[in-house]
Amino acid sequence: MRAMILAAGLGTRMRPLTLTTPKPLIPVFGKPMIEYHIEALARAGIKEVVINHAWLGAQIEAGLGDGSRWGLEIVYSPESTPLETGGGVFKALPLLGADPFLLINGDVWCDLPLQSLPESLDSDAPGGQRLAHLVLVDNPEHHPAGDFVLDGDRVQEEGDERLTFSGVSVINPKIFSHCVPGAFALAPLLRQAMAEGRVSGEYFRGRWVDVGTIERLQQLEAHLRTRSGGEQ
Repeated sequence: MRAMILAAGLGTRMRPLTLTTPKPLIPVFGKPMIEYHIEALARAGIKEVVINHAWLGAQIEAGLGDGSRWGLEIVYSPESTPLETGGGVFKALPLLGADPFLLINGDVWCDLPLQSLPESLDSDAPGGQRLAHLVLVDNPEHHPAGDFVLDGDRVQEEGDERLTFSGVSVINPKIFSHCVPGAFALAPLLRQAMAEGRVSGEYFRGRWVDVGTIERLQQLEAHLRTRSGGEQ
């Protein structure tokens, strides 16, 4: 299985930190944020990782290199202007192949063991093969309304007991079968697949942080410091 890390955002909510440093390279407890993902992917046995970038992307390539220090291969999908989540993945599909791949938002942190995610999306879904598998988490304070509903092992858009999409998923490239190049979001494609009964999901009860602001960055650093016994 291959993986992709979304790292093309401008990081406007984390300025002034992101004026000179791309968001994925902002240090979190002494380590660039994106390296936590790369280490988790390496532990899961992933050997090929695609990273897209736009803002200050040359710094990302220089900082991470070819991935050999983690025992995997990193290839890059540069974007002259950010293509949003869907457009960025669509552009990178030639690097990802025809099989389902693991997709991670570069600005989240979680301790989910990625090797537990399904490598295949074969199923008896009503509309055919599943098009996505989403990891859902409890709604954080900054997003109390949640995103989707988990009904058994299926994800739906409407219903009670809504949960938040973690930004960690397994994506079937077939979800992009009707797309054309350009900037577009992934969420509408997921919602259409949900309406067809072709999106599965799971509820993750562990630690998860959307590192979207400087305040939440500081909260994550405090958590990691506590977990490590205060040593950096």
